[in-house]
Amino acid sequence: TLVLGGYGNFGARIVRALAADDAQTVVVAGRDAQRAQALAAQVGPQAEALTLDGAHPALAAQLRDARVDLLIHTAGPFQAQGYAVAQACAQAGVHYIDPADGRRFVCDFPAALHDGFARAGRSAVSGASTVPALSSAVVAALSAGWRALHTIDICIAPAQSAPRGVATMAGVLSYCGAPIQVWQQGRWQTQIGWAAPAPIDFARMRPRRGALCDIPDLELLPAHFGVTDRVMFRAALEVPLSQTTFAGLAWARQHGWLRRPERLAPLLHKTAPLTDWLGTALGGMVVKVTGVGTDGAPASARWDIAADDDHGPEIPCMAAILLARRLARGDGPPVGAHTATGLLRLDEFQPEFARWGMVTDRA
Repeated sequence: TLVLGGYGNFGARIVRALAADDAQTVVVAGRDAQRAQALAAQVGPQAEALTLDGAHPALAAQLRDARVDLLIHTAGPFQAQGYAVAQACAQAGVHYIDPADGRRFVCDFPAALHDGFARAGRSAVSGASTVPALSSAVVAALSAGWRALHTIDICIAPAQSAPRGVATMAGVLSYCGAPIQVWQQGRWQTQIGWAAPAPIDFARMRPRRGALCDIPDLELLPAHFGVTDRVMFRAALEVPLSQTTFAGLAWARQHGWLRRPERLAPLLHKTAPLTDWLGTALGGMVVKVTGVGTDGAPASARWDIAADDDHGPEIPCMAAILLARRLARGDGPPVGAHTATGLLRLDEFQPEFARWGMVTDRA
C-alpha cells in the first residue's frame, strides 16, 4: 500500500495504522524525500519511503515499477485537483482510495473513472473519510427499516487544539462565501458557504454555532436515501471568534472584497494556535434524521460521537484504513469507480472508535 502524501496530517495517521497490520507493507510517498524517510524510519520495518510526485507524467510507470497494489491519495486539497493520480492508478492496474471531501471531485469521480478501473479489474473509491463514508453509514444505521427519510442534519465540530493542515484549511476556505446548492424543502436551493451560523447542540460538548459547508453529502445523500425534504451539513468551530471570522470572510467574498479566501490558508494556519487557549481538545460530530418509521409513525433519531485528547483527526482517516484492510483480505469494493457512500457499515467503525477512546451516543 502506497500512501501519497504519507507524511501529511492525515497521511501519517493512515501510514501508522496500516503499518501495524502484518498483511501490508506501507510505502510513505511524496515529493519531500526527507520527510518520507523520517516517517518510515519512525514507523519501523513495515514501512518504506519513496520519492514520488503525483503530478509526474510517468506516474503510472513508476507505480508499476514499485509493484504497488493499492494507492491511498492523501495529498490534498482535492477541491483544486483533477483525476491524474487516479487515472495513473487505472493505467497501472492499481487499486485507489482517497479521503477527499471536495464536492465536485467526489461526486463526479464514478462517471469520470469507472470505465478505466473496470477495464483494469481494480477498485477505486473517493470520499473515504468522515463524509460521505462515515456519515452515510450513520444515516443508514439510524434509519434502517424506515418507510421514508425526510431530513438529514449533520454537523462536525473539531477540537480547537486538534492538529490541522494547510491543505485542509485551504479546502475549507475555497467555498467560504461561495453559493452552494442545497436540497431544501424538496428542491435545490442556493445558500452561502460559512455564512449565517446556526446553534447546534451536542450530547457531550457545549453548544456551538455551525455554518454551511460544501461537501459531497449535500449532493449524494438526497439521491442515495431518497430524502424528501432536507439535507444539511454544517461545521461548528469551538472558538466563537473563529466562527465569526469565517462568517466575515464569507461576507467579504459575497461583496467582492475577497476573491479567493483559500489564499489566506497559510496565514490562518499559522495564527490559529494563538486562540487554542480559548478552546479544548474535545471535538465530535452529530447526525440527526427524521422520517417515517417502520410502524408508519413519525420517527426521529440522532447519533453523536465525542473525541477527546485531540484524537478527532483520526476519524477522517478511518474509512480509508478500513477499506484498505478489506482490499488486503480480498473483500474490497466492487471493480470500478465509486464514491464511499454506503460502502461501510457503522459497526465496522466501532473498533476504531474504541481504539482512540471515542464515545458514541444514540437516541
